[in-house]
Amino acid sequence: MRAFYRRRGKRLLDLALTIPALICLAPLMGLVALLVRARLGAPVLFRQVRPGLHGQPFTMFKFRTMTGARDAEGNLLPDSERLTPLGRALRSASLDELPELWNVLRGEMSLVGPRPLRVEYLPLYTAEQARRHELCPGLTGWAQIRGRNSLSWEDRFALDVWYVDHCCLCLDLRICGTTIFRVVRRQDISAEGYATMPRFAGSQRNPDGDPI
Repeated sequence: MRAFYRRRGKRLLDLALTIPALICLAPLMGLVALLVRARLGAPVLFRQVRPGLHGQPFTMFKFRTMTGARDAEGNLLPDSERLTPLGRALRSASLDELPELWNVLRGEMSLVGPRPLRVEYLPLYTAEQARRHELCPGLTGWAQIRGRNSLSWEDRFALDVWYVDHCCLCLDLRICGTTIFRVVRRQDISAEGYATMPRFAGSQRNPDGDPI
């Protein structure tokens, strides 16, 4: 049953929930787009290539929350310095994530799964951590309701792999419901001192190759 859900049922659940969500949220998404256009200018959407199922790249969409400010050498300033008040408000309410529903509709993401991270992290994962790519990345996930950006990278990846091994309909419905509760309460939006999380630099490993 779990194998069938992963193969067929998960996609059916995504479509059953995403299509009505896009219809109901269209006015809100239009309002957010107008605000971003007025405060940050064009483009309204932030596009970035992220690894999807089996690490295959896709373009993920979000509402822009940061400026393109650079230092004297032309390097982008740290995220915390480029994050605008509007962007901070959108992130705290998770409204910047709404365009990812389009990625779900296209089949590049799922409503529930390990979050899609940066492409440059791919060679830094241990073999166990890389198993997080055995399922489509998600708009929300097990790690997101268990601590989100307050977790260490190692704990977050361990939760992602646990989800890969235990993915089922009941768990996905539980995660979706809990996500709504946590978004309303605006919990674990960012790690202390960061706009979201510090960059992942790889896990410290023991001589056997396992993370310490």
